[in-house]
Amino acid sequence: MELRHLRYFKVVAETLNFTRAAELLHIAQPPLSRQISQLEEQLDTLLIHRERPLRLTEAGRFFYEQTCTLLEQLDSISQNTRRIGRGHKQWLGIGFAPSTLYAVLPELIRELRQDAELELGLSEMTTLEQVDALKKGRIDIAFGRLRIEDPAILQVTLLEDPLVAALPHGHALAGEPVNLAQLAKEPFILYPSNPRPSYADHVLALFAHHGMSLKVNQWANELQTAIGLVAAGVGIALVPSSVQQQHRTDIDYVKLADTSAVSPIILSRRAGDNSPLITRCLDFLGQLRQRPHGARR
Repeated sequence: MELRHLRYFKVVAETLNFTRAAELLHIAQPPLSRQISQLEEQLDTLLIHRERPLRLTEAGRFFYEQTCTLLEQLDSISQNTRRIGRGHKQWLGIGFAPSTLYAVLPELIRELRQDAELELGLSEMTTLEQVDALKKGRIDIAFGRLRIEDPAILQVTLLEDPLVAALPHGHALAGEPVNLAQLAKEPFILYPSNPRPSYADHVLALFAHHGMSLKVNQWANELQTAIGLVAAGVGIALVPSSVQQQHRTDIDYVKLADTSAVSPIILSRRAGDNSPLITRCLDFLGQLRQRPHGARR
């Protein structure tokens, strides 16, 4: 399937007339008809009832809606690419681990989106994926929770997010702060299951440092899944305290007695990248860190 197939089909679907569509596309009618037939063969689905008047099949109506959306996105990408290439617009790629969306990152995004000349590319990815994307130039800055030893990557810790225990509502440990020894007796839900190392290894290392191991009852791929499994009573989880912004009635969050149990939010960037955009982000985040917590938006 080629881009021309989508463009041709869109015009045919809008005119419901091969002759008129051919005129608008500046091609002959027979080749246009063959192109649409090729498209149907590739999809193995009839898109147009060829009768008078022409009408779209149900699959054709669905394909038309999706084609319009795709072509609009492609047009927007093309326009922004031209603006960036001509120096009329800048682009900044940001990679982020999902749990960092509960802390400083949303404020940075809000700040940057006020700039009409700046296009943001947001990509959800693990810390290891962020490192690879930074090296290959797919993103420019990243927010994760793991420290990485790599000379090509510079990291700065933005804040130390205290860990809290996520418990099913009504759990026996809900209420007063709990210690790690109490939690180690409970079945655990760890995330992510891969790739490793990951936040899961951070949690395992925390208990191992105190000579304790965990009974992992379930692995999850992401934070939201882990929280859902906690609510279902499958086990408990350790999560960053910023996650408590999710106000769920089926989850009880409990502070840890061990105040050293934290999960850092770490900004990563390419070593040597001191571009104005990166400097702008670093300056804003530096100002944000100096604000009293209650003053943050």
